[in-house]
Amino acid sequence: MAAGVEPANIFSDKQSGKDFNRPSCQALLTSASAGDMIILKSIDRLGRNYAEILEQWQYITKTREIDIKVLDMPLLDTSYCKDIMGTFISDLVLQILSFQPEQERTYIKQRQAEGIAAAKEKGVKFGRPRKPLPANFDDLYARFLNNESVCSLAKECPELSESTLRLRLYERLSEDRKVNIS
Repeated sequence: MAAGVEPANIFSDKQSGKDFNRPSCQALLTSASAGDMIILKSIDRLGRNYAEILEQWQYITKTREIDIKVLDMPLLDTSYCKDIMGTFISDLVLQILSFQPEQERTYIKQRQAEGIAAAKEKGVKFGRPRKPLPANFDDLYARFLNNESVCSLAKECPELSESTLRLRLYERLSEDRKVNIS
């Protein structure tokens, strides 16, 4: 709004800018037409994939003839200087700056993977804690082995959903087969 954009014309996505398949991004591109200007706070608000940023920039500015202005980088303003030198400078700055968001995304994913690996080495368990097996699980398992349906067994086991009971029964079956083979 500080840049003079009407609130009805402000598009904001809540999901990651890893690609251009974002609802508000698509709505913006659909509603904009030749002669309009898209104002971005920074280039990483457009996207975080180097090749896609360059491709979308070309599509928006050349094919759709929509100007783009990046507030934190005044050199990225396609409405300012449309001669060959202005276009060259704008394209050059875009090439350099669009590399950084993808590189940062790569670093984030790498640090995340390293953090997860370190946590797993320390014994940290991820996800929701497993629900405890019911007291009558051994009886349910024996009946399961005698071809009683999981659906009927689940009715006697209200603390677990049918799908969770099925998972636990098949886990036990897998464990028993490993023990019998060894």
